[in-house]
Amino acid sequence: MRLIALCLGLSSLLWGAGRQLEAYFIDVEGGQATLLIAPSGESMLIDTGWPGFDSRDAKRIAKAAEHAGVKQIDYLLVTHFHVDHAGGVPQLAALLPIRNFIDHGESVERDAAGEKLYKSYMAVRARGHHIEAAPGTVLPIRGVRAEIVTAGGRHIEQPLPGAGQPNPFCAATKLRDVDPSENAQSVGTVFTFGRFRMVDLGDLTWNKEYDLMCPKNRLGQADVYVVTHHGMNLSGTPAVVAGLHPRVAVMDNGATKGGTAEAWDAMHHTAGLQDIWQLHFAQAGGSQHNAPETYIANLRATPDAGDWIHLTAFEDGSFRVENGRNGFTKTYPAR
Repeated sequence: MRLIALCLGLSSLLWGAGRQLEAYFIDVEGGQATLLIAPSGESMLIDTGWPGFDSRDAKRIAKAAEHAGVKQIDYLLVTHFHVDHAGGVPQLAALLPIRNFIDHGESVERDAAGEKLYKSYMAVRARGHHIEAAPGTVLPIRGVRAEIVTAGGRHIEQPLPGAGQPNPFCAATKLRDVDPSENAQSVGTVFTFGRFRMVDLGDLTWNKEYDLMCPKNRLGQADVYVVTHHGMNLSGTPAVVAGLHPRVAVMDNGATKGGTAEAWDAMHHTAGLQDIWQLHFAQAGGSQHNAPETYIANLRATPDAGDWIHLTAFEDGSFRVENGRNGFTKTYPAR
């Protein structure tokens, strides 16, 4: 009986030790590639970065996967069909098996470049299982709740549990011209793990952010906000940035793409935001519109080591963030 009790206790400890959600924000030079590992061990990759460059981005994703002990991509979520997000799919598929493909459906950009990108993606998607994202869809990855809140130009109508309060930051969000591009079709997801919440809206543009968050805040608060659209000023409305009331922002910018002064100011002046972590020092931002170097994964434009930012979240809502370049780690206690 003592042996059985000891074994049960040990298995409980081992299960508890694995009860964490991990995310690697991988440097793909101003594109996006975010690798999540659920407590179940299943993996989800959000976007694949660029094609070309001797499979640079695919190799960086594979390196992060190896570091995390991931042998395959269980779910690939393509937020939208732009080359910095979906372009690397064929090269990645040559390095790692991809089981399930999630996207918003057909691309709305039908010019020659758009058709080429979409067809190259579809050729790879045909080898796996396809899930078409729709607002309200809960993805089947085990151990974390991954709920689609935007897709194909639409958003959830009913607020998520605990959300739905009037958003006081809508008044400061002035609408702009309608965006007909793939950016406005972006698949946005809210990840919930116990009391921890992370929001990633892809490259969702200004008016679509407003539609999602106004007049009522349909998402509620977030611990981590993955900065929309790499920190470009085409996105990042007050309704989203301030409305989410995030504790930490992670920006997947490049040295010369994203990280605009306007986006920086919007985040920097958000009440309750403790830190901004960046994949790159934004050259246009200078010393006034960049995080301290400790929080930046890549300081030089080129050559750089492609260092990542690594997040580990726990069910009680606490989490830690590590800079892959220098090993600097900061822990954020539960609210």
